[in-house]
Amino acid sequence: MKKFLVITLLTLVVIQFIPYGKDHTNPPVISEPNWDSPQTRSLFMRACGDCHSHETKWPWYSNIAPISWLIYHDVKEGREHFNISAWGHQKKNEGKDAAEELEEGDMPLKPYLLAHPEARLDEKEKELLIDGLKKTFGDDE
Repeated sequence: MKKFLVITLLTLVVIQFIPYGKDHTNPPVISEPNWDSPQTRSLFMRACGDCHSHETKWPWYSNIAPISWLIYHDVKEGREHFNISAWGHQKKNEGKDAAEELEEGDMPLKPYLLAHPEARLDEKEKELLIDGLKKTFGDDE
């Protein structure tokens, strides 16, 4: 048991030197969508902005591997699929899907909500955000 603990501890120390997940830069905001209201933007930034904008707040634990790897991957992926800070300058911007993802409970991701209780929206806030996203990005229905 002692040998297992020592190996585990050494592994955790060694992986801290792997550079993946350490780039916590926030590129400049190029442009944003024409929000239907400041309230929609505010709710979006609270619940979605860390992964879907260039205004990510990097918590202290985002510097500790392997958690840093997961966070970096999620932010990178989120920005690639839907990034309000590069609106109109990105090949793929799934704005019309944003309200649907929220309605179906697919976003925000459950692990994100566990670590960020401030991102949880009550039912009224969720309805306001969904309505605002539909007005901002359009509605496929």
